[in-house]
Amino acid sequence: MKTPKISEAVVRRLPVYLRYLNELARRNVQMVSSQDLGQKLDLNPAQIRKDLAYFGEFGKKGIGYDVAYLIEKIRQILKLDQIIPVALVGAGNLGRALCNYNAYLKDNMKIVAVFDSFPEKIGVQINNLTVQPMEALNDTIREHKVRIGIITVPAFEAQLVANQFVEAGVEAILNFAPVIIKVPNDVRVHHADFTTELMSLAYYLDHP
Repeated sequence: MKTPKISEAVVRRLPVYLRYLNELARRNVQMVSSQDLGQKLDLNPAQIRKDLAYFGEFGKKGIGYDVAYLIEKIRQILKLDQIIPVALVGAGNLGRALCNYNAYLKDNMKIVAVFDSFPEKIGVQINNLTVQPMEALNDTIREHKVRIGIITVPAFEAQLVANQFVEAGVEAILNFAPVIIKVPNDVRVHHADFTTELMSLAYYLDHP
């Protein structure tokens, strides 16, 4: 039987569920219903049930979901139950902020290496990470088995960095540069463009 293709929208909602479930766990809440989840997250409870049902039967009708069990299952679905090393290129303000935030993450997905092309940034310490030259990228990524790359360089450098990531064997890229990058079909790219998001948000100022 062919496994149904899971839409990107469903996958993007899973971390939202996980974040709130973790909050419930910190408050020692043991059970939660799709109604409660929907009310808190401003989502249709039926949509939440449908999203989770793509991956298995995690709840009990009339009772809801065991919070700890659902956290475990969503972490498995998102592969957060395994070590996923991440590399970042671009030790500017954004890159430094991401590396600093990295220190507070409790998940197994963490930045393990940071690179830059500017000589004055090489050797700089950001938390427990030392900025490395781009020449070291290939070997470091292979050594640490890095699977995800983050790009925080200016637009004109982004494609070159993406090419280097692909050549080194990176399987997915999060691109903060305000430009579309091209990669092979077997490499996944997500674009995080602040400018585009702000522009689209501005439209709604006079369109409630």
